[in-house]
Amino acid sequence: MKQQTRVIKTQRDYDDALARLSALMDDEIKPGSSKENELELLALVIKSYESTKVEPVSPDPIDAILFRMDQMGLNKKDLIQYFGGSLSKVSEVLARKRPLSLAMIRNIHKGLEIPAEILLRDDDIDLSEEPQYEHTKFPWQEMLDRGYFKGIVDTVRQAKERGEELIRDFMRDTLTGSHKPALLRAPLHQSGSRVMDEYALLVWRVAVLKKARQQKLKTQYKPGSITDEWLRDLAKLSRFEHGPRLAQEYLADIGIVLVIEEHFKKTYLDGAAMLDGETPVIALTLRHDRIDNFWFALIHELVHVHKHLSPSHLFIADNLDDKSRSSLEETEADAGAREALIPLSEWENSAVKINPTVKNAMALADKLRIHPSIVGGRVRYETDNWRLLNGLAAEVRQLFEDQPGGGMRSA
Repeated sequence: MKQQTRVIKTQRDYDDALARLSALMDDEIKPGSSKENELELLALVIKSYESTKVEPVSPDPIDAILFRMDQMGLNKKDLIQYFGGSLSKVSEVLARKRPLSLAMIRNIHKGLEIPAEILLRDDDIDLSEEPQYEHTKFPWQEMLDRGYFKGIVDTVRQAKERGEELIRDFMRDTLTGSHKPALLRAPLHQSGSRVMDEYALLVWRVAVLKKARQQKLKTQYKPGSITDEWLRDLAKLSRFEHGPRLAQEYLADIGIVLVIEEHFKKTYLDGAAMLDGETPVIALTLRHDRIDNFWFALIHELVHVHKHLSPSHLFIADNLDDKSRSSLEETEADAGAREALIPLSEWENSAVKINPTVKNAMALADKLRIHPSIVGGRVRYETDNWRLLNGLAAEVRQLFEDQPGGGMRSA
């Protein structure tokens, strides 16, 4: 009975076609015969159906490597140059007991000429481009201590080995648009003569943005929302026991995010002001866990938001301890913070300026409706005597212990 090849429309048609194809392939078919024509036509019909109904099978990267090894007559020892490390590492990877890292994939793609789409599957990495960062330079121990890669890697050695993909995943969907990582390789706007560790600062910045985006603001920031009166009203919140937490809400009301994120070693960082799209973000590290430092750093960064942040000036990092800060931006931010907390006219006419006693400090604080610790900080700054009025100091960190990163302390 002559078989008729039909267009495949259903799964049953597909199964019947596969069965018929298998039967024809078992026959001894003569060239030019009707069976040969049927076989060719049937193969085309099946292929057409599979292209729309059957998911294509992607070659397994390890299988592709093993196949290429067989083609090229290579053994495991020959792969050490591509995998790095030792023969045992090669064996673990080929046995699928250890994942292929991006560094390995780059070497294999170049050395064994295996197509990128097989090694990377669905990833969009361009293997022809060199890695953007030296991944051994990231603060891996501190990142592990903060739980950034919990359940993925356990040691610094493992983190460095898989550094490129770990950092890509960590930054994914965070530094986009005007925050693309490429732009972060340029010199950052920062205060002071001490150069901050670029890699540690980058990680801190990403962590801040991740945390900032968890806060859902009801208001979009409008330039000009920060005024001298607004800053003075903010300063008065310091009088309350939970003033720093109230400050978070106060800033959110005009579309500014305030987050607390512990600094990384070698960043010498007190705080930063940055733009995330059109949203200003202020981040404080609480490196010095004192009320006066919190309020000065906060208002300092707010002056940056008001006067200095722009699409061409996206990120300003501050080390307020560095006495060499002398830029116009830093001078304006310092002056603005001092004036909002204790106006110069009030300071010049205060008794505490002449006689820095607790009683006089309390009197000025009561008059301005601010926390006494702020007056103590001003006295220490003006006299350069950091032992004066230390009894007025109060801590801040405990108020943010319920926020991730707020209760952390660097070793």
